[in-house]
Amino acid sequence: MKTTQVAKEGEFTREWYLVDVENKVLGRVATEIASILRGKKKPIYTPSVDTGDFVIVLNADKIALTGNKLADKTYYSHSGFPGGIKSVTAGKLLEKKPEELLKKAVKGMLPKNKLASHMLSKLKIYSGTSHPHKAQMPKVFEL
Repeated sequence: MKTTQVAKEGEFTREWYLVDVENKVLGRVATEIASILRGKKKPIYTPSVDTGDFVIVLNADKIALTGNKLADKTYYSHSGFPGGIKSVTAGKLLEKKPEELLKKAVKGMLPKNKLASHMLSKLKIYSGTSHPHKAQMPKVFEL
């Protein structure tokens, strides 16, 4: 009888992928990125081990949202003090910090455990078309 293979650190390699999100829908892009970060596209995928790859995202400032989400979708944060709630719409967040908009979407699609912060640290988001990771020779990932 065969036993199930469990991936261990050092038994697999991490690739670098380059994703251009210009005129792509936020949610559909975020699901693909989260899948790559988790390593679900690999045959050695193990839920309890971070087997995912690195992802470089370009043109985050040109991402698209469908419907009225630019005006209606609201992100909340709370300082912990009474009256310390803050809110910002997706439209304002896209203007000021487009990287944060995509990061929040991907973070919501990752598991809610200790591995999530490690997976999210492998996500590199940039507003323009240039990035400092040319030495890693990233492969272009088409959505």
